[in-house]
Amino acid sequence: MAKTILDIKGLRKTYGIHEVLKGVDCAVQEGEVISIIGSSGSGKTTLLRCVNMLEEFQGGTINLDGEEIGYRVDGASRRRKSEKEIARQRALTGMAFQQFNLFPHMSAAENVMLGLVKVKKMTNPEARAIAERWLDRVGLAARANHYPGQLSGGQQQRVAIARAIAMSPRLMLFDEVTSALDPELVGEVLQVIKGLAADGMTMLLVTHEMRFAYEVSSRVIFMNQGVICEEGDPKEMFVRPKTERLAEFLKTSSFN
Repeated sequence: MAKTILDIKGLRKTYGIHEVLKGVDCAVQEGEVISIIGSSGSGKTTLLRCVNMLEEFQGGTINLDGEEIGYRVDGASRRRKSEKEIARQRALTGMAFQQFNLFPHMSAAENVMLGLVKVKKMTNPEARAIAERWLDRVGLAARANHYPGQLSGGQQQRVAIARAIAMSPRLMLFDEVTSALDPELVGEVLQVIKGLAADGMTMLLVTHEMRFAYEVSSRVIFMNQGVICEEGDPKEMFVRPKTERLAEFLKTSSFN
């Protein structure tokens, strides 16, 4: 039986009086690729950001690889963990964002090396060897010494993915990683993610690429207004949606 890497129970997130996540329950098994779909404002990105504590959450628990994330919960008492402990826990996940967030004054290899040297305390030669291996894995071995300004959007996103994966996370999070790209560059990034899925990497990804979600996902989660409205095998969900809301969403999406 596969190990549960991520276990979310009763997750609640509010901004003022607006409740964005309304008691979300979700579990991710080792090696699973789960796509989160849904219309804008349904809580997809907020869910990812809570998992690696880029957002605080007001209720529920997140357990990642056997650790309670972000807070200590003892009965009715709930306290935020120290920033040092949260930083360590954050390193259990890798995250690729819509924006690439590369340092423009550093080469592709140096961007990938940075976390390995600063966080994992590797020597420059050790970090360089890992950076080159992952840049080769995402098809950018020949661009290792190029600066972000010398790379296309798709290439920059692949560097960002290599940077996250080089840290050996237990769970990889992708937040609409193709949304800032020109249409002709989308395929090269999705191909990298497909390769990682084939390698057995555990992934949770928010995407609006329905055909991609259909092809690559072990499971799909459809969120609507802060709750999980439907989840299951993409081959079943996309062809025979159980809820009217998912059927409506798929009609207006890129899946056909």
